[in-house]
Amino acid sequence: MRLTFCGADRMVTGSCHMLEVNGKRILIDCGMFQGTKLIRSLNEKNFPFNPGEIDAVLLTHAHVDHSGLLPKLVKQGFKGAIHCTKVTEELCEILLPDCGHIQESEAEFANRKGKRAGMTEVQPIYTVDDSYIALKQFKTHPFNTDIEIYPGITVRYRIAGHILGSSIIDLMLNENGKETKFIFSGDIGQPNQPILQDPYRISGADFIVTESTYGDRTHEVADREKELCDIMQEALAKGGNVVIPAFAVGRTQVLLYYFQKLMSDKKIPEVPIVIDSPMAIKATKVMFMNPAEYDEEAQSIYDKQGGRLIDMPNVRYTQTPEESRAINDMPSPMIIISASGMADAGRVLHHLKHNLWRADSSVIFAGYQAEGSMGRRLVDGVKRVKIMGEDIAVKAHIYNMTGFSAHADKNQMLELYQGMTHKPKAFFVVHGEYTAATTFANTLQNELGTTTVVPQYGDSVVIDGTDWKLEQTTIVSGIPEVQELREYMRTMEKTYLAYRNRMEQVALHDNSRVSELKTKLDKIKKYVEEMMKNV
Repeated sequence: MRLTFCGADRMVTGSCHMLEVNGKRILIDCGMFQGTKLIRSLNEKNFPFNPGEIDAVLLTHAHVDHSGLLPKLVKQGFKGAIHCTKVTEELCEILLPDCGHIQESEAEFANRKGKRAGMTEVQPIYTVDDSYIALKQFKTHPFNTDIEIYPGITVRYRIAGHILGSSIIDLMLNENGKETKFIFSGDIGQPNQPILQDPYRISGADFIVTESTYGDRTHEVADREKELCDIMQEALAKGGNVVIPAFAVGRTQVLLYYFQKLMSDKKIPEVPIVIDSPMAIKATKVMFMNPAEYDEEAQSIYDKQGGRLIDMPNVRYTQTPEESRAINDMPSPMIIISASGMADAGRVLHHLKHNLWRADSSVIFAGYQAEGSMGRRLVDGVKRVKIMGEDIAVKAHIYNMTGFSAHADKNQMLELYQGMTHKPKAFFVVHGEYTAATTFANTLQNELGTTTVVPQYGDSVVIDGTDWKLEQTTIVSGIPEVQELREYMRTMEKTYLAYRNRMEQVALHDNSRVSELKTKLDKIKKYVEEMMKNV
């Protein structure tokens, strides 16, 4: 059998792994690339495989960096089943058509500009209709149940505790009379999160493909409720609005859960809360309809409130653009929760434009901010941003709640793997920026004594039972995008990451040079973007 790494390799987004076993080709996730312009451009490149030759997809969860290219896969010839949990399908019914709408809107905007310049018409990566066609191929399964999708290929979904419906995938394989057990971690949640059950306690496997989003750090604050309470008391005391760019699936619902507790306990004022995200509203309804996935505390609240997990009269849900714009006329203070979580797109840009320049306002980030995103720049202390073509001074207070991440940190993931009774032959560390992935790989090797690999895009592993060999050449060497992308990734790692590390070291001793170094870093980014145009 062979495992090929086709996305989220030395970066966080674009999760995709191809497993070839018993003559079948199976994808584990087929995610969209997010972040900087040059990373997003990978969505338009050819897949490093023929979609028509893929037999099945195993989807870990609904987030678009794991599911977002499924409509493109189907559009280009994939005919098989997309296996997932029930709630993952329900969330994809919200997320994938929304992605299709974004692709159509971006193509329309590009064509309006391009027509005047005489440029070739741009086609969307996929459309809303393409998304609905892909959704017809979804097939759902319960947790903790063996599903033989093909002879010798058995799947079991385990609770990952990342978002509702999220799973760790166990794969039991039998090829040529030899058995091999794989684990694909998907995204692993933190233990003791509200609403969600804790991640399944992994017993072990022969090979584990693990995420490493926070592989080089630990979450600073263990008490999330107190962290939010302290920040909200300070932010609301200023008298201005509190804007929270929040992921529509998962983070918005967790924030509502905590606000209900804090306001009912009179720890923060009962100010208006506006959920300005049609997607978040739909995702919240999915959460309300699936109490079977709640943890014990959430189940108790649900029962006590007569079948409602969230029951707050001060919460307002805005569906239409007109309702969204009307928020500007509402008196302060209020809490505005809006997508996207990295502040790269969506209605939250509208609210940032109207609040970032106000010294009495606050912006709270409650999750991972990818390199190049608006959220990352604001967290890093940028003083001016461009939103909708307008330069905006950043005078609002920016908070970054690292304890609210839906991802387990380095120590939490390590603890999960230390509890295994069956240690793997090798870990393959993916879904992390280069420094996070390599740091976590070294930690696993030092603490568990297990071989670790941080694969590059296109790398393959040949497996025979429990024997394995890494091939740093790709089975799709005939596709030029693969080799060119690998060369690009090497350049990006050597230039951008090295220079950023240097910037952080200098900043410890001379803050006056931070602005100068960031300017140089931006020049390196532009250089790499120019390189990417030819990839």
